Amino acid sequence: MNDVAWMFESLDYVYVPTADVDLAARRYVDELGAELVFKVRGMGTTVACVRVAREGPAILLSGHLEGGVPVLIYRVRDYDAALARLREAGIAHIHELEIPHGPCASFFVPDGQRVAVYELTRPGAAASFDGRIDD
Repeated sequence: MNDVAWMFESLDYVYVPTADVDLAARRYVDELGAELVFKVRGMGTTVACVRVAREGPAILLSGHLEGGVPVLIYRVRDYDAALARLREAGIAHIHELEIPHGPCASFFVPDGQRVAVYELTRPGAAASFDGRIDD
């Protein structure tokens, strides 16, 4: 396995675009038995977090995510080192942003799949949303 693959610690989230977050979250809960972890509204959008399994990534349903392809969000130990390794591997068009957890960068892999990496620099950020359900 090449050196780039080993920088990923875990797949923590699958960020899923949806036109109607309320409906999508309700369907995950009612039809799939998912747990609604949070649903927050702010800055002109809604994001809901659902868990469909005890282990594995949480699903983030997003009203602001462009396109129709989900983003696989992996945690890395060292964000700067991960970016350097991605660039060395030929990954282009890296979009850097901040998420509540810490610095994040998204990009496309050759088959068109969307991937992101982030470093968990603010470990309490995720839990601060737990249980919050905005109507």
